[in-house]
Amino acid sequence: MARKCMFTGKRPNVANKVSHSNRKSKKRQLPNLQGRRLWWEEGERFVSLRLSTRAMRTIDRKGLQAFADEAGIDLSRF
Repeated sequence: MARKCMFTGKRPNVANKVSHSNRKSKKRQLPNLQGRRLWWEEGERFVSLRLSTRAMRTIDRKGLQAFADEAGIDLSRF
């Protein structure tokens, strides 16, 4: 499974690791993804999602169904 947030689309980033002597080598910056089971009121069941912590905060604020509609996600598939 890809390291990608289902709601926000956050993905790994490639950056330079810079040493004290200013040598550069590549490194990956991974998003903070969490696997969560969230209660879906409209479907009256739990859905398993892989979310970034930013998406979890937005779900707390807006609600799961409203954020899923905004992101264009059909929760009945999960």
